[in-house]
Amino acid sequence: MKINTFSAAAVCAYASVAILLLSSCKSTGLPPSGAIAQAAAPQADAPIGTIEIKGFDIGFEPKQLEVAKPGLYKVHFTNTGSIAHDVTFSDGTKLTAEAGKNVDGTVKIGADGLTYICSVPGHKEAGMTGKVTIAGAPAAVAMHNADDHGGPPPQTNVAADPAAPDYVLHPAEAPAALQGVVHDIDLVIKEMPMTVAKGFVQKVWTFGGTVPGPVIRVKVGDTVRVHLKNPADAEMSHSIDFHSSQVAWNDEMTSIKPGEEKLYEWKADYAGVWMYHCGTAPALHHIANGMYGMVIVEPHEGLPAVDHEFALVQSEWYLGPQGQPVDLAKASEAAPAPDYVVFNGVANQYKDHPIEIGTGKRVRLFVLNAGPSVDSSFHVVGTIFDMVIKEGVRLDANNAGHYGAQAVDLSPAQGAIIEFQTAEDGLYPIVTHAFNFVGRGALGLFKSGDGDPLK
Repeated sequence: MKINTFSAAAVCAYASVAILLLSSCKSTGLPPSGAIAQAAAPQADAPIGTIEIKGFDIGFEPKQLEVAKPGLYKVHFTNTGSIAHDVTFSDGTKLTAEAGKNVDGTVKIGADGLTYICSVPGHKEAGMTGKVTIAGAPAAVAMHNADDHGGPPPQTNVAADPAAPDYVLHPAEAPAALQGVVHDIDLVIKEMPMTVAKGFVQKVWTFGGTVPGPVIRVKVGDTVRVHLKNPADAEMSHSIDFHSSQVAWNDEMTSIKPGEEKLYEWKADYAGVWMYHCGTAPALHHIANGMYGMVIVEPHEGLPAVDHEFALVQSEWYLGPQGQPVDLAKASEAAPAPDYVVFNGVANQYKDHPIEIGTGKRVRLFVLNAGPSVDSSFHVVGTIFDMVIKEGVRLDANNAGHYGAQAVDLSPAQGAIIEFQTAEDGLYPIVTHAFNFVGRGALGLFKSGDGDPLK
């Protein structure tokens, strides 16, 4: 028989802990419903500071924590998500909170710091990871941040720049159709730095200084005369290809050198949502680096009036070094693995700035997948599309069988017109239902009414 022996000091220590626990239960009662703290071994020393971690669906804020020195720290964990989450440190300390609850605990942080995860199955893999480091410790190789619902983006050798300028919000509202039947449009090429995601700047090539380029909206029968201008200070030759046109490739689509101009004239013979892009070799590099845009051609009689109209272009970023063009080698891989998949050029911009709509109001979306390589399964969570025109194939509202659509599949260079309305106030996520890309930036929100379904 094995007999466990305890020193007098150990017995006293455990007795003191028991008395403290009993005293705490008498004064505060049971822990809050849904908040469970798995206690670590008793600590003799008092916490020297507090760290705060927030869990949401699905991620942690912050993902990187720094403390002044090693030692015992109080942990305040808040779960703002809709499902249970925990924060589990690499030493085994675990704090669990149900949705909307918080819990306190302690953790001892050593000289090498600690990592933390959510141990609920699948949550770590979906991006719920983080790290605590000690001030002055050598910096780790920077990784992508993954702070949203679709899972973490891949690792990259491009480090985020905390000093990168904020991104410029790209307006989502679709423009009105141009007046008249002949349209002269100046389109000036601009090579420029652009923040494409928080902390990441690329030297993009653009039509008109934005990615995507300006939306051109006309009607069937109109004539469009695009005056393409490549400034003398540009570094590259460029061109333009309108999928909405019927012209010879070796005529209007030829490249122009820096300092040159070209007239590209075409007639809008067919309605739809069309892509335009630079076709200069390698076209993959020029499209991947930002040279694409949308053309909307309405029927000759126009489209019926609706309450809201928005234009959304899905595309990909294959990050190159900070301040340089995108990485052509990455973009050329046979199995595309973009660092970011985005709507209107910037990762998560409509998650940060939700698009406001009226509840029960009719919403029309013009959607284009500019690629260059990844398919889109365009979906708005919580809605049903009751009118879709995809590449000339039409689903009408109030059709005989009362059919609807849940997602619109778009290969690169395909477009669609989509209509829906929301049933109640709330938030309605905009995603590609290829969910491995949602965590890489392909996530936005429609804010219907005040955004709160419970009021």
